[in-house]
Amino acid sequence: MAKIKKNKKQVVAYFFYLCTLNKKIIMGLFSFFTKELAIDLGTANTVILHNEKVVIDEPSIIALDRATRRVIAVGKKALLMHGKTHESIQTIRPLKDGVIADFQSTEMMLREFIKMTGSKGLLFPPALKMVICIPSGITEVEERAVRDSAEQSGAKEVRMIHEPMAAAIGIGIDVLDANGNMVIDIGGGTSEIAVLALGGIVTSKSIKVAGDEFNYDIIDFMRKKHNIAIGEASAEQVKINVGSAIEDLENPPEDYEVYGRDLLQGIPIAVKVGYQEIAQALDRSISKIEMAVINALENTPSELSADIYKTGIYMAGGGSLLRGLDKRIAKKTKLKVHVAEDPLKAVARGTSIALKNFDKFTFLIK
Repeated sequence: MAKIKKNKKQVVAYFFYLCTLNKKIIMGLFSFFTKELAIDLGTANTVILHNEKVVIDEPSIIALDRATRRVIAVGKKALLMHGKTHESIQTIRPLKDGVIADFQSTEMMLREFIKMTGSKGLLFPPALKMVICIPSGITEVEERAVRDSAEQSGAKEVRMIHEPMAAAIGIGIDVLDANGNMVIDIGGGTSEIAVLALGGIVTSKSIKVAGDEFNYDIIDFMRKKHNIAIGEASAEQVKINVGSAIEDLENPPEDYEVYGRDLLQGIPIAVKVGYQEIAQALDRSISKIEMAVINALENTPSELSADIYKTGIYMAGGGSLLRGLDKRIAKKTKLKVHVAEDPLKAVARGTSIALKNFDKFTFLIK
């Protein structure tokens, strides 16, 4: 009798062992057939992370054949064509001011980027699970456009996260904590200012003044001051090489030579510009960002204001790399300003962490 009971226990134990083993096999197969992607779908650049590693960091631009609408190039290759195309080729930046302006082009661009992550040519393409970051000031229609683009690109499960929240997570802030934190994310199309606490956005301000607007300011300045016409790519290089938010830098960059077309004679010319000139050109746009920050602080509850006074303001996004911008905002707000480590990837890092906590972070938008 005792022997029978012992055999029964062994059978039951073996049964549970097989169940556990099968569960591991099933979970392994499930992970094999599922690919998790964190996507920072930005106006200027798209960054995609897989297994916490950056697999795509490309400009958000696509080149199409005008007649057939066939994709010729995306990302860096398409950017090289921008402003240099003939009538058969069209280059499109499908995102404007942080949101989708051209749904079809966004879908095609996103599909090509996903192929570049290693999904191309597989017999059974994996089901895609995505977390995509979106601006905090986005409308329901614009939000739906992002979701539709992701689903049309092959995503089976999509959730979204607001950019300031993703930036805060990427910086290393505990967003679930009761302490308030202010984050400024200056991207390509929008500047997002938000105060975060307890896993939510308490107050926020989103303005359409960011990297692209800085470029337009530089183009306008070069035309008025130097009578020279330059394109967006040249303006971007001016911003990177001599861009500044203040006219008094401790370590000023050397003057930068800009090439363009003389508006009076119509011939190619070169002009040297300094950081002080560019600081003047960008002054109006930077003042708008300052006012948005002040407005967000004015609408912040007093207890959270006390927290922000202690911790200061955190900056992320490519725009935060503009020389002297942190000092200018610190002077305006009389608060400490911290620029994130590798601010260009802060939002993408935060989106990747949110992907790992897909079910834990209740603030993700379903």
